[in-house]
Amino acid sequence: MLPRYQDGDWLVVRWHAQSEVLPTSIKLGAVVVIERDERPGIYLIKRLQKAHGSSYWVEGDSAESTDSRSWGWIPPHEIRGKVIFRLARKRFD
Repeated sequence: MLPRYQDGDWLVVRWHAQSEVLPTSIKLGAVVVIERDERPGIYLIKRLQKAHGSSYWVEGDSAESTDSRSWGWIPPHEIRGKVIFRLARKRFD
């Protein structure tokens, strides 16, 4: 999710239970945390772009992001939480 989110930033996330229905607090355009079935334990930050029936389209902010542009639609249970805010790490350059 470069350039908005950088390595070392802290994110506050509202996690939700795995289920087939997303909480209504997660709207299109929200930044979400996903965990793909193929990569358990690996959490990715993506933006929720589209909803179609019970499938969702997520994209990173970078054109080079690995996301629904390569995976296609994802099921709702792969969306694990919503980013509430970011605390940027201090830059000492």
